[in-house]
Amino acid sequence: MTIPRRGLQDIRTLTGKVSHAQRPYKAYLRISHIEMEKARKTMESRKAQQLVADINARLEEIDAEKDALLKHMGERGGPPHELLRPGPPRSTGGFKVRY
Repeated sequence: MTIPRRGLQDIRTLTGKVSHAQRPYKAYLRISHIEMEKARKTMESRKAQQLVADINARLEEIDAEKDALLKHMGERGGPPHELLRPGPPRSTGGFKVRY
């Protein structure tokens, strides 16, 4: 019977058996990474909230301007705002070419 050859992969080591509690520097690095990510996400969240607030403010300005224009048109005897809605598109019968 021959003895099986052993290679580098058969050497027993403590790799993977050392707990993270014995390596506090890795825990501190992970904590700092998490804190930096939290700071970035907080900044992104604030920017997104400001963007939404700006969009809502602009929508209110648009509605106010539209109401003012419709009111002005009504005072000057223009068509009421119900008539300003576009109707269905009219068909012209298509495109005709004469030779």
